[in-house]
Amino acid sequence: MSVLSGEVHLRIEELSKEYMIKSKQGYAYQRLPTLENISLEVSRGEFVSIIGPSGCGKSTLFNIISGLEKPDAGKVFLQGRDITGLRGKVAYMLQKDLLLPWRSILDNCILALELQNVTRSKARQQAMDMLRELNLGDFSANYPAQLSGGMRQRVSFVRTMLAGKEVLLLDEPFGALDAYTKSEMHDWLTDSFQKYRPTVLFITHDIEEAILLSDRIYVLTPRPAAIRLQIGVDLPHPRTRDLLVRESFVDIKRVLLKELFN
Repeated sequence: MSVLSGEVHLRIEELSKEYMIKSKQGYAYQRLPTLENISLEVSRGEFVSIIGPSGCGKSTLFNIISGLEKPDAGKVFLQGRDITGLRGKVAYMLQKDLLLPWRSILDNCILALELQNVTRSKARQQAMDMLRELNLGDFSANYPAQLSGGMRQRVSFVRTMLAGKEVLLLDEPFGALDAYTKSEMHDWLTDSFQKYRPTVLFITHDIEEAILLSDRIYVLTPRPAAIRLQIGVDLPHPRTRDLLVRESFVDIKRVLLKELFN
């Protein structure tokens, strides 16, 4: 996955967020600073990962970018336009696939299109075309319970892509998968992005996953999250599993481990 242009597609400018939570005694509230002056950029067609300690505020950052929450300070810009607090401007895929069990795979995929008032027949045709392109066409009539976790995540990705947004937020989409299935998903995801070239912001706790998939990586501090490090991943494409043991890969991993755990 490589940057298609130098155009800044998504820009986060000095975001800060805190919550008021009940104290342990339960009769008073206290401040919980969560994000602190976060600024980052993602170029068009770029795959950028965010890593950081558990609970540091990564998902809060995505909630703000997607418009589900508003920041206390700072702005979110999409192609130069201020979209702070606006929903429906980016596509958002969570770790849980959230497929509706009573709908077939095909009809799960068309949800976003239906919400955009696309006719069911047209939506199904669009979804079927993408399912076939991504080697999922044979499963279109199945139901979520009939598929493995990895397959359900692939369907969830197709549904996210069919939302028709140029920027994808992927929040630990492979976090619940076993190592073998996750590795297969990396190959599948790489092939998929080579076909569609969206702009991606990706949250993960897996350092190797971040290096394997990304053009750049941001490292966050413990809560309140701030940018500790930005590092480019200058490794050749296409990236395969044999990269994991190469010195260039291990050097990047060493830098990230140092920043995360020192």
